[in-house]
Amino acid sequence: MKVLAIGDICGSIGCDTVRRLLPSLKKQYGIDFTVINGENSADGNGITPSSAETLFAFGADVITGGNHSLKRKEICSMMEENYFLLRPDNLPEELTGSGYCIVDCGYAKVAVINLSGTIYLESLNASSPFHKADALINHAKEEGADIILVDFHAEATSEKRALGLYLDGKVSAVFGTHTHVQTNDAQVLKNGTGYITDLGMTGPIDSVLGVKSEIIISRLKDKNTSEKFVLADGKCMLNGCIFDIDKNTGKTVSTTIINIS
Repeated sequence: MKVLAIGDICGSIGCDTVRRLLPSLKKQYGIDFTVINGENSADGNGITPSSAETLFAFGADVITGGNHSLKRKEICSMMEENYFLLRPDNLPEELTGSGYCIVDCGYAKVAVINLSGTIYLESLNASSPFHKADALINHAKEEGADIILVDFHAEATSEKRALGLYLDGKVSAVFGTHTHVQTNDAQVLKNGTGYITDLGMTGPIDSVLGVKSEIIISRLKDKNTSEKFVLADGKCMLNGCIFDIDKNTGKTVSTTIINIS
């Protein structure tokens, strides 16, 4: 089974890039299942019902999230109603939504787990992603999952790597999101778990993490924090990773980095 995980979508321009590139990408690689991180898919960041519906319509089987998932209040009702729209499960329990779903594809059941890191994201008050992962993996196995995927939305590469190694052999794949910079370390860990530290982003190439570069340069160089983030425009890229998974063992056979424009 070929699983495609796509990195953070940046606004409507990123959604349009998914529309433009995803169908041919699926056809070229024979993709069976697609997970898209959509926490920044709305212009001005966050996710809205409109941007979520757009990504589902363009080919997402499951949409995962991160620290901006609940920024827009209008997403809350959809987060409660749509089982396949996730936010990190280790955020405080009183928040709307969840970070777990299982999809019956007929020939395999695919569980998707969404977790948040804690390093440099302390304001989220997230609980331990390690303990939460253990609990959700047990739940997925009880529900008969053949394949278990984990989107770990985290800042620190050390935390991502540590969770990946901790879950090696327990899940089919662990892919990092959040930094918007694709890492060159897609691999199969020694116990059969596919891994990449960060999928990257889907959005404008000539930018700083999707934002107009002059705004970020001004903020960093001159400490000018008055100017709001504005998404860049121009040519866009789609970043992600394909995990070729044996549905009988739940282990990843190979990984392929995706970086197309």
